[in-house]
Amino acid sequence: MTTRLGSLNEFCWMDLKTRDLVGTSDFFSKTLGWRFEVDEKDWRRATTIAVDGHLIGGVSDLANPVYPPETPAHIAYYLAVEDVDRRVEAATAHGARLVLPSFDVGDQGRIATLVDPVGAAFSLWQPHHSGGWKLPSGLSGAPHHMVLTCDQPDRARHFYEQTTGTPLLCADFIAGPRASAPQWELAVEVDDLDGVVARADGHAHESVTRSGETVCRTVRLRSPEGLFFLVRSLKA
Repeated sequence: MTTRLGSLNEFCWMDLKTRDLVGTSDFFSKTLGWRFEVDEKDWRRATTIAVDGHLIGGVSDLANPVYPPETPAHIAYYLAVEDVDRRVEAATAHGARLVLPSFDVGDQGRIATLVDPVGAAFSLWQPHHSGGWKLPSGLSGAPHHMVLTCDQPDRARHFYEQTTGTPLLCADFIAGPRASAPQWELAVEVDDLDGVVARADGHAHESVTRSGETVCRTVRLRSPEGLFFLVRSLKA
């Protein structure tokens, strides 16, 4: 059984944009068990991320001159749609700002990047040969759902429903003040949250923010460069 995350009209991929590929891969390999390796079959020799053999993302080097020098490390998330150009029109008609117009990524798919009306960046992805993650339920270290915390969650929820034509079933829209611009966060489920916390604490200073004891315990895991994920226990 696969999770709904990665289906059409759901988020399906992530791209870690970093200036420290070695440090980033070392941190998430040790804490979450992710495997980083160069795809030798890809002419770009892109670095991919996998968990238990299942691809979940890629890595981009911000030292590449295609990126402006001041671009900070961040994570780009892809939302799968059937027609990028059509959905870009819908998104901009409902208040999104187009950052990067649609273009083809080889034979893999077509992509466009926007900022939604509450200020969160996202990319629309029309898959050709690369449809994104297809993950079995209950896989430790795998993406589980997306979270957007902002001061207008109802507006954000409505925007994505208008853009895709359907509610996002694997996304939570949460009310809360943010010190900086809102951004999408990925929640990852693990079978040993205490082990993740211990490995993170042993790797870097202040890499874990605890949210307290809840039905599903959750922490925010932050790499030394500032890339972060929500990590929650598979166990209730």
